[in-house]
Amino acid sequence: VQLQASGGGLVQAGGSLRLSCATSVSISSFSFIGWYRQAPGKQRELSAALTHGGTTTYVDFVKGRFTISTDNTKNTMYLQMDSLKPEDTGIYYCNAVIDIMGVRRAYWGQGTLVTVSS
Repeated sequence: VQLQASGGGLVQAGGSLRLSCATSVSISSFSFIGWYRQAPGKQRELSAALTHGGTTTYVDFVKGRFTISTDNTKNTMYLQMDSLKPEDTGIYYCNAVIDIMGVRRAYWGQGTLVTVSS
């Protein structure tokens, strides 16, 4: 399983970006997908997640501004990021989990850099 993230870049505060993560297998194969942010000098942390059953989770800091979604026809997950703040700066990683017969395996994309200027 391979994940390929893209869509990062430099944007001014208040702007928008859409991150994409193409997967090598069907999106429906995953029990969980998520986007994580790693700010400079900090640990990677969850920003948004979506379960196979359709439940979304957002950390408080991004609620109302970020939206996680998928396009199953393209085997791609997205993170729409609106009203960006300088504090959103970091490397964003996509993550996907497959559960097969009780064995859980997690896969990561390579990360895409988002820089929000004030």
